[in-house]
Amino acid sequence: MRAQSPKGTRDFDFTELSRRNYVIDRIKAAFEIFSYRPLETPSFENIETLMGKYGDEGDRLVFKILRSGDFLRSARDKSNPSVDEIADKALRYDLTVPFSRYVSQNNGKLTFPFKRYQIQPVWRADKPQKGRFREFLQCDADVVGSKSLWQEVEMLDLYTYVFNSLNLPIRIKLNNRKILAAISEVCGIENRLAEFTMILDKIDKIGEGGVLKELKEKEFSKDQIEKLKPAFKLRSNNKDIISYLNGWLGNNEQGISGTEEVNFILNKVKNNGLIDIDICLARGLNYYTGSIFEVNVPDVDIGSVGGGGRYDDLTSLFGLSDVSGVGISFGLDRIMFCLQELGLMPNNLQKGIDVMILRTNEESSEKSFQIAQDLREAGVLVDFYPDLAKMKKQFDYAEKIGAMHVLIYDEANNKEVIVKDIKAGKQVAMPAGNELSYFLDLKK
Repeated sequence: MRAQSPKGTRDFDFTELSRRNYVIDRIKAAFEIFSYRPLETPSFENIETLMGKYGDEGDRLVFKILRSGDFLRSARDKSNPSVDEIADKALRYDLTVPFSRYVSQNNGKLTFPFKRYQIQPVWRADKPQKGRFREFLQCDADVVGSKSLWQEVEMLDLYTYVFNSLNLPIRIKLNNRKILAAISEVCGIENRLAEFTMILDKIDKIGEGGVLKELKEKEFSKDQIEKLKPAFKLRSNNKDIISYLNGWLGNNEQGISGTEEVNFILNKVKNNGLIDIDICLARGLNYYTGSIFEVNVPDVDIGSVGGGGRYDDLTSLFGLSDVSGVGISFGLDRIMFCLQELGLMPNNLQKGIDVMILRTNEESSEKSFQIAQDLREAGVLVDFYPDLAKMKKQFDYAEKIGAMHVLIYDEANNKEVIVKDIKAGKQVAMPAGNELSYFLDLKK
């Protein structure tokens, strides 16, 4: 059998993990500065918890888990077994739905507004491509229990804080699902809102022509498509877009509310020069009800590196009504791709080994290991070569693992310790026992 990881998954070595941790540490630090607290939920949920929350396309991408026991065998005996007969659990598709389940389940124990962040893997049965995997890490921040638009303002400030800390230039797209609902009503397609928004959201991938073609294929009428066309053209400055929307949707209650919310956010966000209103932004997940965001990196063809929005009804699906929430997510893999593509990923992120202790003979091994123990207790990063081997082999190993020094305890020569700086090629000899102060001085 050929050793191969599953399609759409990856292994991460020391170098790659160092880079990932660099980005994760900055995201995590920002979450905590903005007073979000950590939470973890199980990797899988009851299948009914997840299904029906992401739209038809999202539901198809949920990884189902086969029931244990003989359920699969009994299902095979039927000509058309149901999903429930085959699977009763599923790997989580995102972190927001499990979070909403958690809030509903622990309602009596939580203080609202409740703010949390999660940094955990999710799974999607998607077609792997550049920047898109079947297993990937999501970094989410959500707050529930407040309908205040200041939460959206804070979320956008959190985005700029994180990307500024990474020196990564961004643009943020902003829209509101109420505006999309109003457009659907003005165009007479309110009964096909989910379908319409899903097609509209593809405009950056397939262009205006592709959207128009798909609308025709889905049998939207010529009159409906003609009424939709202004949405494709609203790509000017934010002030002009707001003005046009007030005229176009001015008599529609949802349109008025959505436009006012967008205007409020733009006027309060500190870095509003980074924000562009995009009427075609829909965010395909069905649970969004208000503001929606998407973050992109100019000049890097990778898609969005973050996104989120307001959801008013998600916890009601689990029996807890009138608890509004808003959340954002950071796409770790795409952020890393952008940092490397733009040459912004710092070098030498790996924490190097201070010293590799080599072994000369069996007699000196016990003392050499004791030196390793003493140095470790003092905070020096130490590796100890376990086998008696030729000095060249041990030294080559020290170089390959990135040790900065090698240390040899010389039992025969007055119990000396020899320390060699690998990079400089210089070595010093000292009485045994002085090596601790030597390495502590180097770390100052």
